[in-house]
Amino acid sequence: MSGLGRARKSISVSGEALVRVAPLSGGTRMVVCTPTVARLDAREWLAGSGSMLKRLRDEHGAVLLRGFSPLDADGFAELATAMGGDLLDYNNRSTPRTRVSGKVFTSTEYPADQTIPLHNEMSYTDSWPGTLFFACMIPATDGGETPFADSARIYDRVPAATRDRFEQRGVMYVRNFGNGMDLSWQEAFQTEDRGDVDAYCREHGIQAEWLGGDRLRTRHVVQATVVSRTSERKVWFNQAHLFHVSSLPAGVEQVMRESFAEDELPRNAMYGDGSPLDPADLAGIRAAYAAEEITFPWQTGDVVVIDNEQFAHGRRPYSGKRSTLVAMT
Repeated sequence: MSGLGRARKSISVSGEALVRVAPLSGGTRMVVCTPTVARLDAREWLAGSGSMLKRLRDEHGAVLLRGFSPLDADGFAELATAMGGDLLDYNNRSTPRTRVSGKVFTSTEYPADQTIPLHNEMSYTDSWPGTLFFACMIPATDGGETPFADSARIYDRVPAATRDRFEQRGVMYVRNFGNGMDLSWQEAFQTEDRGDVDAYCREHGIQAEWLGGDRLRTRHVVQATVVSRTSERKVWFNQAHLFHVSSLPAGVEQVMRESFAEDELPRNAMYGDGSPLDPADLAGIRAAYAAEEITFPWQTGDVVVIDNEQFAHGRRPYSGKRSTLVAMT
């Protein structure tokens, strides 16, 4: 039995009567759903509430399910599949993750003392998940929050001149695999076959260049913004600020620049025409994200459902053991 071995609670009344919906905090569209009965299983509530959770996701962009019976990895996969359909695998990876069960993964496995900047999942590609699911298995002793931010509000905050430059030129992501400083191409593309990599890159419009040894350089020009399929609002949707070498701590950035030529950095971002990003543009983008950040402490059993186009997410540094699972549809 998934869901930590607890029997599911049978629902005989309206699914909408079994939860309370309230704003997570002032000034944000994000809402929190809490059950009105003890030990309610979120899967059974979802089955009995029709399209309620989908409506909340579409309208508010992000929904926190809190106070339901905790789910294990298999139960979490059942919940995500029941709402969003078949789970997605994680290909063209940019961060290290571990497959926990089926297509449920750990959240990004960066060192605990590092911040993961706010971003929309896989917005560095031409194909991304529509919905993300996060499940808190073990909250950190201190810190470790997953901040969220409204992508339309970020778009509105980014200076107009910066928006114009990015929308006109797009973003070029340059990655160099095989230098031992980042993911290998084998891990990123989940294959040992160079032919598979070439085929994937052709399909997605990625320029791939095999270098000496086991090295691969890719260049991919994609969108800076999109119109959300659900809200129909224009949203900021790229990872230029995260991929750019200036996202690293100052000392690390200096070492990287001294160690690698501009086109040999493990990862970097440019305007779509290949010209360097303006530091003032990056500063304005990061300020927009910071101004819209929403945070709350994780509790065991929490599940967050977000529309990946409407909301960005990240991770704060933490201490102690922390376990957060991710699924994508």
